[in-house]
Amino acid sequence: MAQPSSRADLINYCKRQLGAPVLEINIADEQVEDIIDDALQYFHERHFDGVIQTYLKYKITQDDKDRGQGRGGNNPIGIVTTTATSTVGLSTTFSYEENSNYIQVPPSVIGINKIFKYDGPQTSTNNMFSVKYQMFLNDMYYFGSTEILTYAMTKRYLEDLDFILNNDKQIRFNQRQNRLYLDIDFGDVAVDDYLIIDCYRLIDPNDFTRVYNDAFLKKYATALMKRQWGQNLIKFQGVKLPGGVELNGRQIYDDAQKDLEMIKEQMSNTYELPPLDFIG
Repeated sequence: MAQPSSRADLINYCKRQLGAPVLEINIADEQVEDIIDDALQYFHERHFDGVIQTYLKYKITQDDKDRGQGRGGNNPIGIVTTTATSTVGLSTTFSYEENSNYIQVPPSVIGINKIFKYDGPQTSTNNMFSVKYQMFLNDMYYFGSTEILTYAMTKRYLEDLDFILNNDKQIRFNQRQNRLYLDIDFGDVAVDDYLIIDCYRLIDPNDFTRVYNDAFLKKYATALMKRQWGQNLIKFQGVKLPGGVELNGRQIYDDAQKDLEMIKEQMSNTYELPPLDFIG
């Protein structure tokens, strides 16, 4: 099919671009599967259409609180021990403790922006004593006579105060660990509270089959398959087949390598999201 909608369709499309069935593509099925996996991984990690920004909801459990406060739980505090030897031959052992203040995230999550602010049980912003509630309680009666500019400036001022006094929660995340570390005071978190996580998730091609028909993915997978084809034929350089045809695996490999370089440059200039600016 000209528009692949499955993994098998994408494989057949790439082979046809390389000359099949007119030519025999000398690539093992295992190599083809590895190539498709590598192409999908590169597509998900670099292409802006390979991920989607979404929000995940997580409910805090008692085990999460225990681990965050260093009281054990299913995953107790990890202890890292190292031994150092001085120049005079004396050895000293150092022990470091790392708190298990993390929650497990799905493997499909490759990036986390932040967690949204939440109100713990020790705050008073979610009841009748909050500034927002009192403001509306006192001003709603004559709200029609209040200037919208005054109201907007007051809201802006309250938001600035909230930003200074209640800063965003500090988090750490690495997609190879599948762990979201929460550097917060777990004493302010109640069981059954919810965390709203702003993150990026992979688009599963099995659920959204149009991924297989992406123009970049088809071109990149074809180039990878072409390079593997040339790699397999390099050792037969100079071997002549019946009829005088001579294999030239090196030329196929070099052509594929040039194609990959242009494709990756196009990815950086066209399809990849620009990095955020860092100040300081």
